[in-house]
Amino acid sequence: MADYDPRDLNKQLADISKQPEPELRGSPITPDRYFSKTFMDEEWDKVWTKTWQIACLERELQNKGDYTTTSLGRERILCVHGDDGQIRAFYNVCQHRGLELMKDESGNAKRLVCPYHAWAYDLKGTLKSVPDEADFVQGSPCGKLNLVEMQCEVWAGFVWYNMDDDCVPLREYLGPIADQIDTYPMTDFRRTHWVTVEGDFNWKLVQDNFSESYHVPFVHPGAVHTLEYGREGCQFDHYPQGHCRMLMPGGGPAAALKGGEKETLEKMAGEMEFWELNPDDYRGGRTCNIRKDLQKAKRKLGAEKGYDFSTYHDEQLTDNWHYTIFPNLSFSLKPESNIWLRARPHPSDPEKCLFDMWFMVLFAKGQTEYYSYVMGETISTEAEVPHMQGPADQVTTGPAIDEDLEIWPQQQRGLHSRGYKRDYLASQESRMRYFHETLDTWMAR
Repeated sequence: MADYDPRDLNKQLADISKQPEPELRGSPITPDRYFSKTFMDEEWDKVWTKTWQIACLERELQNKGDYTTTSLGRERILCVHGDDGQIRAFYNVCQHRGLELMKDESGNAKRLVCPYHAWAYDLKGTLKSVPDEADFVQGSPCGKLNLVEMQCEVWAGFVWYNMDDDCVPLREYLGPIADQIDTYPMTDFRRTHWVTVEGDFNWKLVQDNFSESYHVPFVHPGAVHTLEYGREGCQFDHYPQGHCRMLMPGGGPAAALKGGEKETLEKMAGEMEFWELNPDDYRGGRTCNIRKDLQKAKRKLGAEKGYDFSTYHDEQLTDNWHYTIFPNLSFSLKPESNIWLRARPHPSDPEKCLFDMWFMVLFAKGQTEYYSYVMGETISTEAEVPHMQGPADQVTTGPAIDEDLEIWPQQQRGLHSRGYKRDYLASQESRMRYFHETLDTWMAR
């Protein structure tokens, strides 16, 4: 087969050019921002109520009357697929006496009925009926006391909401990374794992962690057999909107790894054999060739195997494109999977948060199983996806993310030490500093 040339395609490919380095102020990242209640309250007013957040998957609201509920800090959010086909987001609170309107995490309803006094709203949020309507001396509340709607958009297979009525549109908020993520068939990815951990750590420790790869060989020693983490081998990009990108070569061992051939071939054997490569051909110091050979095999066999890779650069066929979206989202994208990561603030305690992990798989057409060496298991299209919730010692997010979860509570405790005053960051941790400087900019508004 002739070499693949993206210029032959009429489809938009992702911009992979290196972005200019931002001018960083170098302001101290002091420990109090991780446990100060005052700082937490200001974050709520200036960040959480102003930024775009994900409520659920679009596929959870496929039918008229489907609804989901979620939380962000002290607020409860309700998303509904209306009779007119539009998906809307509301504050999940009855306008009568403030009861949480829909208590289930998901369901289907013809009307949204409060369990306390049976006030009933239609799927557009309009109050349609109340018991004893004539008894209200100030007049019937119907059509007047409607659910309070917020901004809502659907993109990349997710339902997004924003509490700020004056917010910019979602794509403007995301900037150039929206076009890049659009090169993945995001609406075809299926969620196969759904975990929420009740964490004893501030939400920013999660975003700090996913904003740098400096920790990878120490916290994730197994990852170095299949992924490049080093500052010279990865590309780090910062965008004016406050979001960041890290391009991490995959499909083979990190350049700094000495030895480890056996482990690399064991971890990658399933993927290599699926793409008709023989792991034995890469023994004797040839594991560095796996990445390019995998790219060629996927380009050659993709359509035959049921994949459409026509919108991908060759590098996307093996590499991990990791996005941190301000303030609290991470997309860790590979060609056939996505580790979706998010930390949500606790309603009242700055030293706690809710940490969400979704593992999402792009199953090939006709494929019923997918082996993920990240999750360490074979995943079936038939498997139920229960929402696993609980403390970190009671639920698992998979081998890789569990390793991160061991670090954050320890770090939260350490931040209280009289012996620690502020950060001291390497240049490869610039995305973490950029995150905090973006946060400072929002806080100063």
